[in-house]
Amino acid sequence: MTDKHAHANPVRGRFNSWLLAKYEDDFHEEMGERKQQHIGALNGTVVEIGAGNGVNFRYYPPGVQLIVYEPNPWMHERLHQAARKHSLNCELRPVSAEQLDLPGESVDAVVCTLVLCTVEDPGQILREVRRVLKPGGKFFFLEHVAAPRGSGLRRVQDLLMRPWRWLFEGCHTNRETAALLEAAGFERVEMERFSSQKMPPVIVPVISGVAYR
Repeated sequence: MTDKHAHANPVRGRFNSWLLAKYEDDFHEEMGERKQQHIGALNGTVVEIGAGNGVNFRYYPPGVQLIVYEPNPWMHERLHQAARKHSLNCELRPVSAEQLDLPGESVDAVVCTLVLCTVEDPGQILREVRRVLKPGGKFFFLEHVAAPRGSGLRRVQDLLMRPWRWLFEGCHTNRETAALLEAAGFERVEMERFSSQKMPPVIVPVISGVAYR
């Protein structure tokens, strides 16, 4: 698989790793209950896409066989530290996830939090998630999304999208991820919407839930 992020900018890469670490406790305070409810109930083989610094590792139960994809090399040291801290059996694949190097119907669950905003082709990621999930498998997602069209916040998101995308390594302020999930062909999608009190003001609309294969 070709890793499109093999030459990630070292300044932005280090900055984003530091930023995630700095605000990890804030995100845990706001979103930890949702993550614990869903991630904490997983078992078997689990894939996490865009694992970053390993901020979700605190929620995985013992015994999970975890395969994580994280192409940003400046995240890897903190990721390995988190795996050791939480005694996880974790295999790191340091590549992007547009083509998961896994057999079809081979994993029990996929986790993806604050990642679909950053990838080049989120539809392709979702197709790969469906492909590798076993029948009945779960896809847990938590993502910031576009504000409603015509709203003042959406106009700000549209205006800031290009510089924001450059600074945060592909992050789109205005991606309509909810619609992508609903059109991705999952058997069922359970989704809630809420406004974050911890995210930067331009990306406060958030969705969270589970899509079932």
